Amino acid sequence: QVQLVESGGGLVQAGGSLRLSCAASGRTFGSYAMGWFRQAPGKEREFVSTISWSGGLISYADSVKGRFTISRDNAKNTAYLQMNSLKPEDTAVYYCAAREGPVYSRLVHDYNYWGQGTQVTVSS
Repeated sequence: QVQLVESGGGLVQAGGSLRLSCAASGRTFGSYAMGWFRQAPGKEREFVSTISWSGGLISYADSVKGRFTISRDNAKNTAYLQMNSLKPEDTAVYYCAAREGPVYSRLVHDYNYWGQGTQVTVSS
């Protein structure tokens, strides 16, 4: 098992930046591909970004491409999501998730473990 704890959310003005962190404990962090998802009120959870266990393969949702950057530090058991040029439509609860194995996925149901989420609010 792996436990995930997100941090770094908050309130920011449009155009601002935030850096989310996802700290993992339990089994070897490097054994998992990681993903970031978000869920706005009244909407389904949606894919944001994912990274393979080595960090060599990355994918982004079209809505965040060029603004968000995913990364991981396997020595620190932590994944990150750097969010720049934030927009009001980025407002949501952001979740990190872990998927057993090296291959990343854009699909919610492919992930085995989830954090509790961190709120990101972007004001206009």
